[in-house]
Amino acid sequence: MNFLDLIWLIPLFPLAGAAVQLAIGRRLPKSAISFISPGAVGISLLMSIGAVVQLAGLERRSHEVRLFEWLPLIKADMGFLLDPLSSVMILVVSGVGFIIHVYATGYMAHEHGPNHGGFYRFFGYMNLFVFFMLMLVLANNYALLFVGWEGVGLCSYLLIGFYFHKKSAGDAGNKAFIVNRIGDAGFILGMFMLFQLTGSLRFVDVNEVLRSGRFAVELGTFGALSLCALCLFIGATGKSAQIPLFVWLPDAMEGPTPVSALIHAATMVTAGVYMVARSNALYALTPETSHVVAAVGAATAILAASIGLVQNDIKRVLAYSTVSQLGYMFLAAGVGAYWVAIFHLYTHAFFKALLFLGAGSVIHALGGEQDMRKMGGIKDKVPVTFRTMFVASLAIAGIPGLAGFFSKDEILWQAWSSPLGSKALWMVGFATAAMTAFYMWRLMFMTFYGTPRMDEHTLHHVHESPKSMTVPLVILAAGSVVAGWIGMPKVFGENGFMQALEHWRAPVFAQGHAAAHEAASHAHHDTTMEWVLMGLSIGVALGGIFIAKALFFGGGNIELRTGGPLYPVLLNKWYVDEIYNFLFVKGLTINGGGAMARFDANVVDGGVNGTAWMTRMVSRISMWYDTWIVDGLVNLSAFTVRALSFPVRFFQTGYLQTYALVFVMGILAIFGYYWSR
Repeated sequence: MNFLDLIWLIPLFPLAGAAVQLAIGRRLPKSAISFISPGAVGISLLMSIGAVVQLAGLERRSHEVRLFEWLPLIKADMGFLLDPLSSVMILVVSGVGFIIHVYATGYMAHEHGPNHGGFYRFFGYMNLFVFFMLMLVLANNYALLFVGWEGVGLCSYLLIGFYFHKKSAGDAGNKAFIVNRIGDAGFILGMFMLFQLTGSLRFVDVNEVLRSGRFAVELGTFGALSLCALCLFIGATGKSAQIPLFVWLPDAMEGPTPVSALIHAATMVTAGVYMVARSNALYALTPETSHVVAAVGAATAILAASIGLVQNDIKRVLAYSTVSQLGYMFLAAGVGAYWVAIFHLYTHAFFKALLFLGAGSVIHALGGEQDMRKMGGIKDKVPVTFRTMFVASLAIAGIPGLAGFFSKDEILWQAWSSPLGSKALWMVGFATAAMTAFYMWRLMFMTFYGTPRMDEHTLHHVHESPKSMTVPLVILAAGSVVAGWIGMPKVFGENGFMQALEHWRAPVFAQGHAAAHEAASHAHHDTTMEWVLMGLSIGVALGGIFIAKALFFGGGNIELRTGGPLYPVLLNKWYVDEIYNFLFVKGLTINGGGAMARFDANVVDGGVNGTAWMTRMVSRISMWYDTWIVDGLVNLSAFTVRALSFPVRFFQTGYLQTYALVFVMGILAIFGYYWSR
């Protein structure tokens, strides 16, 4: 079977699953839905594997399928592109997505409602989510990518607000939807600017124009290309939860835990990183915008990590961890190491999905409890969950041999050594690594170690999750161990596999300004410095773990152990939500809306009403003048003429007999006169 020519079918299987479940799911038993939903994603995974294997056998390692012309005005096809970048993405989306779907069949098994309404609706939305994400990463042009981009935004709204009877869930869904619309406005502007500059939205055409030498590198200036790249990055800050649009992602925890895993590990939040990496030819020409990308990524990484230090909701700790790790990815992209950003996206998918699903297993075992202050001492009661989360926590902390170590260490090295990097960026990444190790092992010690802090009834019913939930945990734990070895740092020595990996990624990242930077970096590779920095990052990770152990291993008074003057600031998330609420919700929307309403009523409507009053006043004066002056003069003239004509009218009656009488009387008068003489 030629999988490459059928890549357009990969997204359609989850779409078909969503259509079946949302149309007739009410009439299907739960067992059928539990088969259809993971099965649809599983078929996409198998086709993705087949397509990637066939792609590896091609010399160009790029295959495009163009079904038909879709938007001729902007030269956008209904087309699909499989290359090294989209290959990684479809394997992550379909592979990790499939595991999460299988896990969800156990996690949501007790979802109830009329005709198990919540169950079929949940899996219908999940399948739809995967469909849109696969469309996003397989699209061969920005317009079709934007369809998937908006689709995952819609599905995030539906899944975050899945428990719509809870106001907090509805508010969180609205928040995610509205904040992402701000970013999407930037994406649309950037997309149409790119079309104006290059004459196409097709990736192959855009890259060809940008790499043709037609545009000079905007070094030290901020021109049209830089503005275009910045607008696209604004879109990425919304989707991938970066400063200033990161506030929606922690609230996304209101959805069921599998939703959190799907959004944070495999789908929506990785879309922004993918889009920036896909646009690497543009960012290679705009180093000023790349500095912005790196700075925002670094700032987001350390800000979110600092908030994660003190959060008590187990899912919220992981949410801020995701925001922080996404900042790491943008840090890598900003210094020109696009493939390293995608490498961390790939490794992060395994251990972050495992952490969220493990947290879901803990919540399941504790009857819905999410507050870590009410956990502790359960590692022997949930052994599979504990051991797999142990592995994931080591991986995200950057302990050597596990997936997170390879990708995180490579990001730190690129931040240090890249021509677009700096020592300041490395320091921020280094501090973030220390915080990451601390907050993850604070989570582990508070959750699994020490004295149980839950009530007796909950403690009595603590139990391991079913195999439908634990088997996915074991698979993801294996991925968290081995996934990073494909990107082993060059400091360990060159080998055939590493050279093959360099050759594999070449069609996407081997050309352009950023590639020249990377080549220069490798040409002047400082092995000693890389070993030193690697040792420092390992040391700070171990230090974070040991500090967390010293504070939280024994349980005790958790509140006292997390005190300090900065504690309330971090607990309240640097008051970012409160600031946004004051400036935008109350300030701009409520107070600003009230001010605009008053301006409209008093100024706009006042002007209109004043104009109407003036018109009526002028018309009254005009009517008075017309009645008494103009008509008065006319009437006076008529009266004068009538008065002067009265004697004439007395004689000029028009009657013949009157005229004859006057004539006779006149004759008699004359005769009388002469007679008297």
